[in-house]
Order: sequence, then structure tokens, then C-alpha cells
Amino acid sequence: MPEKMPEKVPEKMDEKVADAYMPKMAQLEDGSFAPAAPTNAQGTGVDRALLLDLALKTAYVLPQFSTEQAAKRLHLPQVLVAELLEQLRTDMMLEALGQDQAIGYRYAISQRGRERAQRLFEISGYVGPAPVSLESYRAMFEWLASQSSDITQAQVKQALSGLVLTDETIEVAGMAVSSGRSLFLSGPPGNGKTTLGHCLHDVMQGYIWIPHCIAVEQNIIRLYDTHCHQAAAPVTAKAHMTDQRWVRIKRPFIVAGGEMTLESMDMAYLPSLRYYEAPLHMKANGGTFMIDDFGRQHVDPAALLNRWIIPLEHRIDFLTLYGGQKIQVPFLLMLIIATNLAPKDVTDPAFLRRIGYRIRIDAPTQEGYAKIFTAYAARYNLKVEPAFIARLLERYRSTGRELRSCEPRDLIERMKDICQYRQQPPAINDELLNVAWAGYFGEEKTAAA
Repeated sequence: MPEKMPEKVPEKMDEKVADAYMPKMAQLEDGSFAPAAPTNAQGTGVDRALLLDLALKTAYVLPQFSTEQAAKRLHLPQVLVAELLEQLRTDMMLEALGQDQAIGYRYAISQRGRERAQRLFEISGYVGPAPVSLESYRAMFEWLASQSSDITQAQVKQALSGLVLTDETIEVAGMAVSSGRSLFLSGPPGNGKTTLGHCLHDVMQGYIWIPHCIAVEQNIIRLYDTHCHQAAAPVTAKAHMTDQRWVRIKRPFIVAGGEMTLESMDMAYLPSLRYYEAPLHMKANGGTFMIDDFGRQHVDPAALLNRWIIPLEHRIDFLTLYGGQKIQVPFLLMLIIATNLAPKDVTDPAFLRRIGYRIRIDAPTQEGYAKIFTAYAARYNLKVEPAFIARLLERYRSTGRELRSCEPRDLIERMKDICQYRQQPPAINDELLNVAWAGYFGEEKTAAA
């Protein structure tokens, strides 16, 4: 990213440019839309030479293969792949072993093709689904942003109904997710900042389409990641109409913590494979990116905050390729930053002005703790007597422990563990709490109050 903001930062693609690169959309039987399958090499939006090189590298890793097998690996229509393979055969890169189907043959790579493929692997080791262009990716996300439905107050209240929060907190959180602006969460640890982030993400409805990978000239950027993305159930009806280079996923929720560095927020070049891995916040586009434990990273918080100035203001980001080339990608996500440190120690006024909303989540009151404990117990059909809660709260007071919102869940789960170990029905009582308390806090067991 540039050290200082460019004099003029384009926030969106020009409308005519976006229309030119926007994938054609096909309507599915469920009423949703999907990128339509390209009918020829030009319709893929990427250079034909790149597709030929990728097809040849695919042939290199297979002893022999059919047109259908190559199409499945390249995620391209079989008719288009048949055309590419025939071109490679004409160029003596492949040898035809015989006809396999009406529009396909069985092939093996020739010695000439093998030598060419080895040179290609020295440039890029990527083998897999064919890429889409960076311009198509940008156009798709701008279209998705324009299609997003409004988030209502009722939806937010429903999503947060399992949390014990003040009305003001619910209102501010709702405005943050509804507007798509960023959210800064602060407060002592263990009181639900991460849980609130998860619940707000759940308000986001529907699915989005992302490409397996993106081409920038001859560079390949891998975007789809099974560790970060959850593919939606495949649309079997009219599947042949859809562009298989795109994956329909649930809106991603990605969390980064103390391991974050400035380098991890840029393209990761993999020297052994010779292609790029997209950074986490790029993989979070269309969903939520949460920076947890902010201020605990091995980098100055001010440097991390400065990294987000352009994305927060302009909804785009600049990433750098290995050779120094900068590319512009969309930053269309909800950014949540959570810290248990004092905001004044990890932020500055210039950054806070760019944050959409701020919420402080403090330790629960005794009444709030009791509600959390009772509600979590009810999930397992376990009844909690008021007298038990009173004794538990007294135990906190007498040991000088501060109440935390996560501890009702943790203590109940440990009581369940004890019951499972003893092969007895789940229960909540003083004796089980005594054992759970000792195992959780590391204190010696004491007689029940």
C-alpha cells in the first residue's frame, strides 16, 4: 500500500467499464442468479494464451486424460476445452490417443509439450480451475453490493436475542451491520465481543459468488479457500448454465488475532508454487472480517490502523504483487475490531473518525450474569434454582473474582463434562460446581456454601 493516500482514489469502477467486465448472469430455477458459462475463450475474460498454458500444465500432471476430465479440472465448458486441446494437438503439444466422446478425445502430452510445460511451471506452478479476470471480480462485487437487501431492526434483535445486552448496545450494533460500516468493540476480556461479532454476521442473509482464482496478466491469485469459505449446496438444476470458475458460498466470517502482521495483509507469494494467496480480508469480501485481540499483535497498533485508512474511506484496497505492481481490489465487507485494552492505548482520533460505530461491552451485572447462566442452562433443559445462583454470586464476591459473561457457559459445560465422565445424567448442583470451579479457575475445592 502507498505510504500516503493518492491524490485521487477511485472508489468504484466506471459504470461502462463495469458493464463490460461484469459476467453475464443466468437465472436459476430457485430465482437466484449465477455467472453464466462462457461459450468461447473470449467469453472467459482472460487471455486465450493463459488458458492454453493452463490446459497444457493440466496435461503434464496426467498420464492421459479425456476432454471431459480436462474440463472438470479446468472448470470450463467441455466444448471450450475441446477447442483448447485441439489447438494444443495442432501445435504438437498433445497426442490424440483416440476418440472418447462425440466432442472429445483421449490425449497424452507429447515430448514437445512436456518441455513447454516445464518452462511454464518455472513461471507459475498453478494448476487448477481457470481464473477470472481481476476486472470481472471487481465488477461482480460491485453488482453484489448493489443487490444486497436491507437489514431490519427485527432481524438484528432476533440475531442478538441469545445475548444479554442493553437496548443501546443492540441499537448501535444494528446500525453498524445495517449500514455496512466498521465497528470497534472494546471492554474487558470474556464478555462477548467475539460472540457479538458472530451474531451480527449471522444477520447477513443469502449467498455470494467468488472465483476460485483471479488472473492479473500472467499472475494467478488463489481466492477460494476451504478453510475460510463454506460452499453452498450445489445448484443441480441448470448447472451446465453456470460458470464453474465461480463458487457459491455462504457469506464468510473470518477472524484474525494476535498472529496478524503487516505482511499478512498483502498478497502472499508462494515461492515453491509460484502463485499468490489472497490475504484474509480479501477472502472476507462480501462478509465479515474481525480483528480480535487488537493491540496484541507483534506490530505497532498505529501501523495496523494506518493500513485500514484507505479501505475504510473508499471501500477499496491496494495490494502489491511480488514485482512491485499494485492492484486495486474491492473492500466490501464489515470490519469489526475488538480489543480488551484501553482504546486510547491502541487507537488515535484520526482512526476513530473513520470507524463507523463504537461499542464498549463491560462485565455483566449480577442480574445480567444470572440471566446468562439461566439461559445457557435452559439450552440443555437444566433448571437452575435462584438460591443456587445466589450462592454462586457470593462465591465470586468472596473470592474477589470479577464477573465475566463467558463463565456461565464455561462452568455449565464443565459440569456437563463431569456428569458424562461419571456416566450420570447432566445436572447443576453445588457439588458439581465445586469440582467445575476448581478445574476451571485452578483453585482448591471448598465446601459448598
